[in-house]
Amino acid sequence: MSSDHYPPPNPSLKSRITRYFKFEQLTTNFRTETLAGITTFMTMAYILAVNPIILSDAIYLNKPGDLFDQLVVATGISAAIGTLMMGLLANYPFAQAPGMGLNAFFAYTVVLRLGIDWRLALSSVFIEGLIFIGLTLSNIRRQIITAIPMSLKNATAAGIGLFIAYLGLASNIETGGAGIIVANEVTKTAFGSLREAPTLVAIAGIFVTSAFVVRRIKGALLWGILATAILGWILGVTPLPQGIIEIPPFPTELFAQALFGVYNLNADNFLDFLAVTFVFLFVDLFDTIGTLTGVAMKAGFIDENGELPRANQALMADAIATTSGAILGTSSVTSYIESAAGVAEGGRTGFTAVITAILLGLSIFFIPLLQAIPAYATTPTLVIIGVLMLSSISLINWQDLAEAIPAFLTLFTIPLTFSIAEGLSIGFISYPILKTCQGKSHEVTLATWILASVFVVRFVFMTLRFG
Repeated sequence: MSSDHYPPPNPSLKSRITRYFKFEQLTTNFRTETLAGITTFMTMAYILAVNPIILSDAIYLNKPGDLFDQLVVATGISAAIGTLMMGLLANYPFAQAPGMGLNAFFAYTVVLRLGIDWRLALSSVFIEGLIFIGLTLSNIRRQIITAIPMSLKNATAAGIGLFIAYLGLASNIETGGAGIIVANEVTKTAFGSLREAPTLVAIAGIFVTSAFVVRRIKGALLWGILATAILGWILGVTPLPQGIIEIPPFPTELFAQALFGVYNLNADNFLDFLAVTFVFLFVDLFDTIGTLTGVAMKAGFIDENGELPRANQALMADAIATTSGAILGTSSVTSYIESAAGVAEGGRTGFTAVITAILLGLSIFFIPLLQAIPAYATTPTLVIIGVLMLSSISLINWQDLAEAIPAFLTLFTIPLTFSIAEGLSIGFISYPILKTCQGKSHEVTLATWILASVFVVRFVFMTLRFG
């Protein structure tokens, strides 16, 4: 009997995943993508504890009671949704979660300093997300990525590398960080004390992780995190996990507050509300674009025309994440620079993001275990990522000072201001000015001039409105 009479065999789930995420075209495999997803999750898991702590400072002032557990759930679910959308819609290994800096602005400037009710602040984030959806559908956000000169794209990647390494080295020892770099009244920063046990363990972790990397051990960054954490547990520097599983509460007191927050809008806070929405929109927009550009440069996703393929899908995933995050009860969700950890581990497809999303979703049940992994355990991985991303510096034309100076200002400003958006601002403003002084204004596109003007207006607005 002819084989034509038999139905074709059903492909396995693994083969379907391989085809959907285009493993062969992108020269990757199931194991590599899975390890990359786990590594990204391990480097960004801190947000599950840090974001609730920051937002609690604002929400508790207006809402008595302990909402920390609900904020953990809101953070985990919103991060899982955004990361899953990034993997499935755009097929990129980029993770998303409530942004550091944006959550601090939400809590300490918007709610505590300006006195805007936290529900109204969530409404501002929700409106920002809707505007992002509109900007993505209109193709404006993709055009902004294209308008960034290649020298600034490479500088952004290098700047993110410095930023992420600095985050690891300068993490506060009081909150479980490494404390290798500490604040100093005279010199601004200084080397930390070797009498501090977390600092010594983090330094040991850097050597161990570096050894894994130079030996080309698969999963080196993930094993580095685990080895550093285990060393801290064995030496008694960090307490062992006090539990593993905990059933989390649904964020009933946070859910959908963004939809009803506008009821707190009045004549006294209307202008502040508009200003806050603009700042959320601007910072989130350029943080996301800077992160996508920088990590994509390192992964080799940027094409010869300086464009990011499937940029609109990636930006739509970001817009959906911000909107859904606001509904769940958290500040702006944005692309995470820790995605570079998965990329450095070999992640090249959206399956890396899917694995990270699954772990983010499951993590809300394992808070006791995650809390036992100290922040200093991620320091070695963040340092190695910094080394890998800094290689983009070699692609900048340092002989052409009109290219080199804006690039330097960008990569230098990003870590020192703790803001990708600020670094891009300085680079965008200086680039067309110096190109014009060089007599090469014809090399500057109209879009670049427009964006430079927008950045200038933004600096003036921020100075007048927030000091």
